[in-house]
Amino acid sequence: MKVSAKKLKNIVVSALAPKRTTQLPDRVTEAISRQEDSSEILVKIIQLFVVTIFGILYLVTPKTDANTAFSPVPYAILSYMAINLIMLFWALKRSLPNLVVYASIIFDTALLMILIWSFHIQYQQPPSFYLKAPTLLYIFIFIALRALRFQARFVVAAGIAAAVGWSLMILYVISVDPSNNMITRNYIEYMTSNSILLGAEFDKIISMLIVTGVLALALNRAHNLLVSAVTEQTAAQDLSRFFDDTVATKIRDADHQIAPGEGINRDASVLNVDIRAFTIMAAKMEAGDVMHILAEYQKRIVPLIQKHGGTIDKFMGDGIMATFGATNPSKTYAADALRALDDIVADLKSWSTDPDLSILSPLRINLAIATGPITFGAVGDKHRLEYTVIGAAVNLSAKLEKFNKMLKTNAIADKTTYDIATAQGYAPSTHPKIVSHNIEGTKAKHELCILY
Repeated sequence: MKVSAKKLKNIVVSALAPKRTTQLPDRVTEAISRQEDSSEILVKIIQLFVVTIFGILYLVTPKTDANTAFSPVPYAILSYMAINLIMLFWALKRSLPNLVVYASIIFDTALLMILIWSFHIQYQQPPSFYLKAPTLLYIFIFIALRALRFQARFVVAAGIAAAVGWSLMILYVISVDPSNNMITRNYIEYMTSNSILLGAEFDKIISMLIVTGVLALALNRAHNLLVSAVTEQTAAQDLSRFFDDTVATKIRDADHQIAPGEGINRDASVLNVDIRAFTIMAAKMEAGDVMHILAEYQKRIVPLIQKHGGTIDKFMGDGIMATFGATNPSKTYAADALRALDDIVADLKSWSTDPDLSILSPLRINLAIATGPITFGAVGDKHRLEYTVIGAAVNLSAKLEKFNKMLKTNAIADKTTYDIATAQGYAPSTHPKIVSHNIEGTKAKHELCILY
């Protein structure tokens, strides 16, 4: 497989270059910051867990230094635990400044290096003795813990602090006694004595830096994914505000990019709700008052529709169009639509006592339901799509809603809807009046059920 130089360059650049967050919306940047703050809390919790394990191991492990008065390990463990408890409480109350995080990294590394340095005093050996202490391996835990923050710079800081710290430890060993720096080139002598093999010490430093580099690279890519994920999550949450939850979920969970012209046929019920003469009232009101009333009206109606599995197809000013069984197939779509209608009519009785909706109580709220085969899918072009329903039932529902005015009724449905709903388990409180009428714009005479 041939890979062009340009493609290789793009791969390297995308891996190394951090994704900028300065141009992201504030709400996205804040969401990313919250993720990073929670990661710092997690770091502190794990550090406390680790030091607790070390403390337990120290307590139960037989001591080899029983005859020595100086034993710094308990003091180091207690100091480390105390500092991290303070940092944890700080992180829980507010975001830790970057300088504090860097200071914590330096403290962790310095404490470990001082502890290792003290071994030659504790065990009464030459300074080169501590260079072989396996305790150095703990530094990789400190470096790895910084990966939880999803910011490569903190891993790099931990790696550099470790490399610098160990370099100073080596420098101390070879300079503390100029007449005998204990450097050797013999590997066997190095392994069986307190001699120093500089190559082995440089290997440790190189290993620290390589681990740091690999983790930083992985973190940089992970951070870019985090930024993308938070951005997408925020967009998805916003999507749910502009689309019905069911439609937003369908868009998010689609296996492929949705294209115009995609559709499916289903049997569904369509509900239309409208405030009669609201346009005339709104013309005499301030724009802000109009939008506030509409928001309160929709706040009352929409949950009642969604409670019964309905999907809001669109808001048309003071009109609401909802579908049952279109977005997702349902075996009780007509019954659900009539139950939602019943709940809306029952809720209307309380509007006169609601300060935000009492202005609407003198007006007539008209509702209508029609049922039949519909096509549900995406319309528009590749740059602007909309999910909608198309079919005779859609048109009939809209016409029936307006036909309420002629019948002087509040809610009607075609008899087909009523018969299907009762077959699906709908039990009306009273039997509706059946009338037969020609509906303008349709060919056949329709049997209608006057519900309210």
